[in-house]
Amino acid sequence: MLKHLFKLVWNRKRSSVLLIIEIFFSFIVVFAVVTIGAFYVDNYRQPLGYTYENVWNIGIDMNQASDDYWSPEQVATVNQLFLAAREFQEVEAVAGALSAPYDFGGRTSGMEIRGKRTEAQVNEVTDEFKEVMNLQLVAGRWFEKADDALNWQPIVINQKLGQELFGDEDPINKPFAPWSSAETEIRIIGVVTDFRQGGEYASLGNYLFERRKLDDPQQRPPRNLLVKLRPGITAEFEEKLMERLQGVAKDWSFEIQPLVQKRESMMKLRLAPLIAAGVIAAFLMIMVGLGLVGVLWQNVTQRTKEIGLRRAKGATAGKIHMQIWGELMVLTSFGLLIGLIIVVQFPLLNLIGFISTKVFFIGIISSLVVIYLLTLVAGLYPSWLATKVQPAEALHYE
Repeated sequence: MLKHLFKLVWNRKRSSVLLIIEIFFSFIVVFAVVTIGAFYVDNYRQPLGYTYENVWNIGIDMNQASDDYWSPEQVATVNQLFLAAREFQEVEAVAGALSAPYDFGGRTSGMEIRGKRTEAQVNEVTDEFKEVMNLQLVAGRWFEKADDALNWQPIVINQKLGQELFGDEDPINKPFAPWSSAETEIRIIGVVTDFRQGGEYASLGNYLFERRKLDDPQQRPPRNLLVKLRPGITAEFEEKLMERLQGVAKDWSFEIQPLVQKRESMMKLRLAPLIAAGVIAAFLMIMVGLGLVGVLWQNVTQRTKEIGLRRAKGATAGKIHMQIWGELMVLTSFGLLIGLIIVVQFPLLNLIGFISTKVFFIGIISSLVVIYLLTLVAGLYPSWLATKVQPAEALHYE
């Protein structure tokens, strides 16, 4: 039976090739959409590494072209802003950071330890950052005031970076010289669980925290102040806070935004391309489905003699039905086979290294199921028409 189906498909190779190409491109589009969707779902289920409730971010704009240059006066002003924000009774704690949660981008640095090369996102934070963001330590400790007396630079890393660089060894106090340009010795003093700055839909990457002092003119001042508020504080407090900050730095600009709002904006930005791709994929599926119905309907109409003869020889309506569906499944399998050959190259070429093996296979299996279901549905009406062909209709072609 299968050999006969292949022969029927081959005899109509011109129309078959067009259908195979449509199915191939449909599979690629569906795979991309489903895989990214599964990637987001898998990420969303992972720990975020911090809490965002009751935390506001104050973005500081010093109205200068570059953040790589600063003056002692700017450092002193940022320190005054920090102290001013802590004056309010509504505020529990304030921290400074180069990058805030739910920010796009940030400082990324390449490093090499024991011959292992990797990259990590680096954030420059003050001692209060752990308290404000409720970070979870799994080893060592966080930065503290006593670190001012150290003659070396303390850093805190996340578990993923520690695992990548040191394996199962305890990274605390291990020799750590990731940058050849570092002027002072660097030591790891603590390890946090996770920290996904990009939010729930972002994958877990390597992360490293550097300690910054607000009163040191040699260190870059933070561009964000993270304010942890007492529960129940409303948006009315924003005007009072803004007025106080503007009083300290009249020539600077500030943007106050609760992390809850930043989270919503980030999630919309990350979902927008996926939704757009999903809509395009849906329209493509509809077009492909209608195209399959039209081609199959035309094939059934042109093969009335063939189908009528089969019915005259005793073929039941069920067998005719299965023949049409079988031909469609052969065409679909050819298109999907080509698609699979292309898709399996992605991880081999490291084109989708950020996607786990589990998510990759979920994308493949789900895409196969979607395309097969589409072709089955598209074959319903044409195969039903074929079952209505009577043996006597073949006589019209004699």
